[in-house]
Amino acid sequence: MFQGCRKLLFAVFLIVSFGAAQETHLHNPPEKLGTVSFPISCQASVRAEFNRGVALLHSFAYAAAEDVFREVAKQDPDCAIAHWGGAMAYFRQLWEPAILPSTIAAAQSEIEQALRIRAGTELEHKFIDAAAGLFRDAGSVPYSVRALNYEHAMAELANGNNKNVEAQVFYALALLANASPADKTHSKQKQAADILEPLYRAYPEHPGIAHYLIHAYDNAELAARGLPMARAYSRIAPSAPHALHMPSHIFTRLGLWDDSIISNLAAKDAARKAGDTGEELHSMDYLVYAYLQSGREAEAAQLLQQLKSMPNLNKADFKIGYASTAMPIRYLVERQKWADAALVAPPAGAPPHVIAIAIWAHGIGLARSGHAETLQPMSDLQKIEEELQASGNVYWATQVRVMKREVMAWSAQKEGKRDQALALLREAADEEDAIEKLPVTPGPIIPAREQLGDLLQQQAQPDLAAKEFQTALVNAPGRRAAQQGVAEAAKRSGKP
Repeated sequence: MFQGCRKLLFAVFLIVSFGAAQETHLHNPPEKLGTVSFPISCQASVRAEFNRGVALLHSFAYAAAEDVFREVAKQDPDCAIAHWGGAMAYFRQLWEPAILPSTIAAAQSEIEQALRIRAGTELEHKFIDAAAGLFRDAGSVPYSVRALNYEHAMAELANGNNKNVEAQVFYALALLANASPADKTHSKQKQAADILEPLYRAYPEHPGIAHYLIHAYDNAELAARGLPMARAYSRIAPSAPHALHMPSHIFTRLGLWDDSIISNLAAKDAARKAGDTGEELHSMDYLVYAYLQSGREAEAAQLLQQLKSMPNLNKADFKIGYASTAMPIRYLVERQKWADAALVAPPAGAPPHVIAIAIWAHGIGLARSGHAETLQPMSDLQKIEEELQASGNVYWATQVRVMKREVMAWSAQKEGKRDQALALLREAADEEDAIEKLPVTPGPIIPAREQLGDLLQQQAQPDLAAKEFQTALVNAPGRRAAQQGVAEAAKRSGKP
């Protein structure tokens, strides 16, 4: 009987253990970051982990990549290229700013260690030397000059190593980082895509190739070409929160709101579990945008409640400051709650171009809810525009100038100055359409071209309004207000 009990207990133990193992497997799936093969001369024991660090870099998981490269350098003190990886974890080249001032000293230290060790192949030395130019003289040489020098160094490296996948991929990324938002021909994006497209066919599981193709195609002209990569990237590297979010850049460009919602729900949850507040908020901003375009206002409101429960947000961090400021403003302005928008206050401690968004919402809200006091927001936006221009931030100076003209236009309309209002808003729309958005945002809170259609609608010019709404939909397909504007214009003009 005792033997029988022992056998029974042992059988139960096996069943429970197997069940626990299944539960562990279900809750902790194996890490999947894609396939990277970066040939290095370091000890064989660290090569797989080094490749893991590069895969994390390619999915912008910078903090995790930094930890990996630090451990590789610890295990193999002669592995100079590990310190290159540590420095590259501080180079967030498609974000703003690309290099945080607070990290320059740490990045320089990594490069100095790599140069001091000087072990490795000639190719490894070239990767290290190219990165060294990014951080050397950071206090005296503008970032734009250093970034262009890095691009040239990577071009030379890639041209001399045609068969090295990582040389080609990092060069393509350097091209994307230096693509001008004012270049509507997307020349550097196309150059990067020409490098990456053949590689994508040859290495379909490489995370960086799919990721950077999405960035190359993140514009109205090329977005449709990025749909296959958008469908693939989250499958290639599902363990990286950014890989779950990134497909929504293409979905947003094409007005595929359900796809964007699915993508960003997964990314938001993954980022929260990883403790990546910036990525979580970035995904939430895209979610609010997609919910509002789908008419799912209640779900957008739930996200704003979640935002309120996230205390002590570092709004000086642009990624955090932008998303946390833009989300509630989108919710008010997309729903035309002008009186509520007039109450928006600037976020404390945020960068000036983030503060400008709040001032814009305040000014638009005042003008469109019939208030007279719009001089102050216009003056404040003018000061921020001048500050950004003086600091060399031409892109955001232009965006703030567009916002200022929008406030001025609606103020003129309120005062009965119809022609002036139209002229100002048309200038704003033309200037906004001439530049691309940055990756940090799904788009302007309300495109200026869409506002122009709204203004023409209010001025009883439905045919002209329809034309502007249709142009707005070419630039940003699927936007709900523009679609409704086309329908309303048709109704007013008596057209089908």
